[in-house]
Amino acid sequence: MGMQRTPLLMSRLIERGATISPNSEIVTATATGTRRQTYAETSARAHQLAGALTDAGIGIGDRIGTFMWNSSQHVEAYHATDGMGVVLHTLNTRLSEKDLEYIVNHAADQLILVDEDLVPIMESLQPKLPSVERFVIVEESKFDVATTSLPNAVTYEDFIHGQPTDIEWPELDEYAPLGLCYTSGTTGNPKGVEYEHRAQYLHTMTIGLTDSMNLSATDTLCGIVPMFHAMGWGLPWAALMLGCKQVLPHRFMQPERLAQLIADEGVTLSAGVPTIWQGLRAAIESEPDRFDLSKLQRLTCGGSAPPVSLIQWYWETLGVEIIQGWGMTEMSPLGTLSRRIAKHGDENRSIDERFVDMGKAGLLMPGLELDVFDDDNQPLPHDGEQIGEIYVRGPWICNEYFHDPQPDKFHGDWLITGDVGKIDPDEYLIIADRSKDLIKSGGEWISSVDLENTIVSIDGIQQACVVAQAHPRWDERPVALVILGPDAEVTSQEIVDHCANTFAKWQLPDEVLFVDEIPLTSTGKMDKKTVRANLQADGYVLPELRGKESVA
Repeated sequence: MGMQRTPLLMSRLIERGATISPNSEIVTATATGTRRQTYAETSARAHQLAGALTDAGIGIGDRIGTFMWNSSQHVEAYHATDGMGVVLHTLNTRLSEKDLEYIVNHAADQLILVDEDLVPIMESLQPKLPSVERFVIVEESKFDVATTSLPNAVTYEDFIHGQPTDIEWPELDEYAPLGLCYTSGTTGNPKGVEYEHRAQYLHTMTIGLTDSMNLSATDTLCGIVPMFHAMGWGLPWAALMLGCKQVLPHRFMQPERLAQLIADEGVTLSAGVPTIWQGLRAAIESEPDRFDLSKLQRLTCGGSAPPVSLIQWYWETLGVEIIQGWGMTEMSPLGTLSRRIAKHGDENRSIDERFVDMGKAGLLMPGLELDVFDDDNQPLPHDGEQIGEIYVRGPWICNEYFHDPQPDKFHGDWLITGDVGKIDPDEYLIIADRSKDLIKSGGEWISSVDLENTIVSIDGIQQACVVAQAHPRWDERPVALVILGPDAEVTSQEIVDHCANTFAKWQLPDEVLFVDEIPLTSTGKMDKKTVRANLQADGYVLPELRGKESVA
């Protein structure tokens, strides 16, 4: 006797929420308020979308694109493609037209769903996209397809109209692909990561673990992380499985609007990059009595490390836990998470000790293996001291890029992450930096992340970005770009003096530049590549980046 060998297919998970909680809501922000529909309605519409795609000639293994914000229709696209065996290629709305052209053609998308407000971008691109045969326009109101130059254009509502609301999903191989997401292309062309049913089934189950994000059917989830960014960190699939209430911000990402949406809908859990939580904090501080966030319990933070000072502010001001996560597109993306109380006995530790642990990248998720390796590919001791390259492997980690294997990114069955860090005796992963963002000065390494977190801990500083600048004697030296909060009066010398309490003199920034904004990548991280290029453009710093004062 043995167990049934049932394939791990997402179609076995994505119907569950609508089955057990048909009246749970999916709320989408609109220009004038919100639009609401139930899980039962969402499931029916997803089946209609699947029928329409089938009629359009889209079959198992074919790829379609979504050029969309976070919305109920985007959830329907996740649901429909998972069930019918089509590969969903989520297109990053913030990529350059050059990168968009490359990834659509590289993926050979046959059809693209595009939000109405993004149609002009797609119209500009369309002549360069020979594989795309049809465009489905997701309208916000009435949209006249006669006004667009996109070929074979049809509105989303017309596309799905009249299709059956309950179709039978096909049996697939559990290793069949279901999603395709491209990295943001910091070097060279973006690289595609193809997600498989089995991998995402296991990843989805892991998101709901108590010691993971603890996403529950009883939660109200606000997915701020874009659904094109590592498939929304897997949260759309987990929510479909659980049937929790979902709140989706569409394109309305202003901090005040997000704070109001979270308050109005009673959000308990949200997910986004640090810049989102820094903006939300500023909105709350500017109007402390405006937003009722009493139901908010935890915020998942990924993409880059949040400063410990930010983690501390949310806990001490709002009683909200920031769960720091580490991962990447190639990892589906969940790798490690850091919880306020992560182990038995943690409740007896001081709050300061807990904040230290919450500032780390966290503990490994079940099912994965992770280690740090030296230059000879030998594992380093977990002593919290020795820094090496982070490798990871497991059932939801990619083993090659889509139609672009790049074997130098892998060591055997290990993914070489490109992150540098260490593991402490308590098995917490601590990220030192991206390998390309470490600063090598006089043969010694300086962590830009550590400097940034120290600078942001100063009252009145909203954001800090530390990058390497070429130096004729020391190879590289750190330079800090700093954004001050409203009415803040912090000098460059005060910043350097503050850093001197933690860092050796040779590790201190050579220059502090006050700026109004720091460029962001298409996934909301600080764009250090652009900052470095600007700093080096005239040998030191571009005039437009030069701020109020600097210190050499």
